[in-house]
Amino acid sequence: MLTLMAVVVTVLGALPLYLLVQAATRDPVFTSLDALDVPSWAATSHADEVDGSRWCVIECRYRERDVSSQKSPDETNTAYVQALQDAGWQRWKVPDCPMQTAGVTVEGHYTCWRKDEYTLDLWVRNKPCTDELLRNRPTVAPDPSGSTAASPAPQDCSGSLVSFKVYNAIADDRLNRTGADATASPGP
Repeated sequence: MLTLMAVVVTVLGALPLYLLVQAATRDPVFTSLDALDVPSWAATSHADEVDGSRWCVIECRYRERDVSSQKSPDETNTAYVQALQDAGWQRWKVPDCPMQTAGVTVEGHYTCWRKDEYTLDLWVRNKPCTDELLRNRPTVAPDPSGSTAASPAPQDCSGSLVSFKVYNAIADDRLNRTGADATASPGP
């Protein structure tokens, strides 16, 4: 009887423990971004970054995802805007969207969104070429051996780069500064 009770307690305790561990390790924002219904060409690869506390201790969690797309920024932006709208996100008209720093203009498509307790910035632009920076470094001297080894093939810079920045709404300074003026509005 004691063995049977131990088995029942183990089975009944294992499932809640499994679900608790799964809930603690999966970020709901990345899960919802993974669930966006975009064509396969619009999400060929992605990289995620997270900073801050899940429970907003000292600083709320900040999430960022960069996604590579095979098509132009215009086509990619259309796909992501539709996917966000279908997922229940609402366009957010706020004065600081996009965030401007020292008069720098933002290239590409930059829009802001709200859903539940989150705010999201979507930036779709031309894919930057990393090897352009490497080729144009002023600190690289010519090869002293005089060899004329072939340089590596240039990187393919076609397509676009999509950046998501997701904040907890209570930590988004734009919402706190603008108060009631920062409302979600439908449409493009």
